[in-house]
Amino acid sequence: MTRKRGPSSIADALASYLKQSGFSKRVQQAGILEEWEALVGPQIAAVTSPESISKDGLLRVRVSTAAWANELSLMSPRILARLNAGRTGRVKEIRWTPGPIDRPRP
Repeated sequence: MTRKRGPSSIADALASYLKQSGFSKRVQQAGILEEWEALVGPQIAAVTSPESISKDGLLRVRVSTAAWANELSLMSPRILARLNAGRTGRVKEIRWTPGPIDRPRP
């Protein structure tokens, strides 16, 4: 005997699809780029700009100066812990690259 299931919500169907297809981890990884300021705080966010994250968990971040890049590389373990908290799509490494930061103009 099979039980009849009622219709599922679009959110449930999408979550199920993302999980089965393996896209769920990538969506969570991409969320890091969107939530960057909230995850690292305003001081770090002011001198950085996350650029990309690869499938294998390499996050590339542009940093305003080499001194900041050095400081942030020393802080990487703590930053990785914040970024990965509660996510299945994890960041394994951060590559801090000094250079000009592109900020969207209002």
